Amino acid sequence: MNVKQKTIKGEISVQGVGLHTGASVTLTFCPAPENHGFKFQRVDLPGEPIIDADCDNVTDTARGTTITQNGASVSTVEHVMASLVGMDLDNVLIKVDGPETPIMDGSSIKFIEVLEQVGLALQSADREYFTIPHNITYTEPERSVEIVAMPLDDYRFTCMIDYNSPVLGSQHAGITTIGEFKKEIASCRTFCFLHELEYQLQHNLIKGGDLNNAIVIVDKEVTKDELQHLAKIFNREEIDVAPQGILNNMELRYQNEPARHKLLDMIGDLALVGVHLKGHIMAARPGHAANVAFAKKIKAAIKKEKGKKKINVYDVNAKPLYDVVDIMKILPHRQPFLFLDKVLELSKTHVVGVKNVTMNEEFFKGHFPGAPVFPGVIQIEAMAQTGGVLVLSTVPDPENYLTYFLKIDNVRFRSQVLPGDTIVFRCDLVEPIRRGIAQMKGVGMVGERVAVEAEMMAQIVKVKDSDSTK
Repeated sequence: MNVKQKTIKGEISVQGVGLHTGASVTLTFCPAPENHGFKFQRVDLPGEPIIDADCDNVTDTARGTTITQNGASVSTVEHVMASLVGMDLDNVLIKVDGPETPIMDGSSIKFIEVLEQVGLALQSADREYFTIPHNITYTEPERSVEIVAMPLDDYRFTCMIDYNSPVLGSQHAGITTIGEFKKEIASCRTFCFLHELEYQLQHNLIKGGDLNNAIVIVDKEVTKDELQHLAKIFNREEIDVAPQGILNNMELRYQNEPARHKLLDMIGDLALVGVHLKGHIMAARPGHAANVAFAKKIKAAIKKEKGKKKINVYDVNAKPLYDVVDIMKILPHRQPFLFLDKVLELSKTHVVGVKNVTMNEEFFKGHFPGAPVFPGVIQIEAMAQTGGVLVLSTVPDPENYLTYFLKIDNVRFRSQVLPGDTIVFRCDLVEPIRRGIAQMKGVGMVGERVAVEAEMMAQIVKVKDSDSTK
C-alpha cells in the first residue's frame, strides 16, 4: 500500500527571536500542494523570495545551517526541518519575516506542538521514498567524524558524541524509527561549552542567546566573578555550576540530552536531501558541515539510482496494457511508420512501450541489408511514439490530437539493436505537462542493456473538432 503525501490543515504561527541575530521573528507554517516539498519564504523582502530547503542551497554551517536562494537567506533552519520530518510531513511552506528562524527553547518541541495544533491533511499523491541501496559513508579524519547510512526498510538513527570533555564524556543516543522523534528527541535543546559562549558573547554572535534556550557545559575552571558577569549579561540574580557540570539555569531533560540534540540536528539537516529516507544512519561526532556534506552524498546516490530505475527489466511477454490495435486508436501512425507494438505500463508520469525488431522491416531493404542494424533515427521515432501515448493519454479524445516534437536533446546510442531484438522504451515526464507541452526523459533497453537515451519536448495540438466527428 502506497503512503500518501501530507501537508497541514491551515496556517499557524510562532514568534520568537533569532539565536544569532537577536531579531524578533514570526514564523508561519502554511499548507502546500502535492510535490511542493519544504520551502522557506522571506516575506519581509521585496518580491517575497522563496528558498528551497535543499542541501545544494546551504551557504553556511558555522553556527547552524543557513540556506540561500534567489538573493535571500534563512539561518538556523535545522530545528524547523527536524520538526517537519518528525511530524511525517511532505509539503509545507514556511514563511519568515526575518533572516533567521526563532530559536524558541533551543529544541523542536515548540514547532511540533503548533503543527499538532493545526493538524495534518492527507493528500492524493504518493510519497516518494529513497531507500539506501548500499552503505554510503562520509568521514572527516581531522575531526574524527564518521557517518554511514545502511540499507533498512525504516528510518533509524544512532548517534555518538565525544568532545574530550570530562564533564560531557562520551554520549550515545538513538531512535529505532522516526515515529519516536516527538517523544525521545524533539524536546532536546541545543548546547554549547562555556568557552564557546564567552567567545560568542565577546564577538556579539549570539544576540538572541538566553539561558532559557541552551545548555551551557562548564568545561573549565570558573571564578565567582565570571559567574556574576554572566548573571548580569543574562539578567539573572545569580548563576552557579550544577553538579552535572552545567550552568544551573536549567535541568537536563535527559542525561544524554546533548547527544539527543545532535541527533535532532542530523534529522533536520538530512531533511535537506528533499525526500523521505529509509535507512539506518549511524554517526560519530557529527556537526552541521558534516551533516550537509553527507546529505549531498545521499542526494548524489539518489540521482544515480534514479538513472538506474530507467533500466528496469520488463517481461515483454506479459499481457499488454494496449496491443497494437489499441495503440492505433491513440496514435495516428500506420504501417510502415508505426514503430510501437504494445504498451506494458502507463501512468500519469511514465509509459513503457515495446518494439519487436524483425528482418521484415521495410527499412532493412536499404539500411545495411548485409549487416542489418536498427537505424538510430527509427529508434528515436519509436521512443517518440511511446512518449506520444503518454502525452495523448492526458486528453479524453486523443484521436482528435497530434503530437509534434519540438526538441530532442542529449541523444546517446549506447549499443546496436539487431533483428530479433526486442527494445523496451520507457519515457518519464521531467515535469508536469503545462499548456500541452511535455518534457520527457526516454531510454530504450534490450534486456538489461541500454541501447538509446534521449530528452524530448513535445506539444499536443488539437487538429479536429470532436463535435464534428460525431
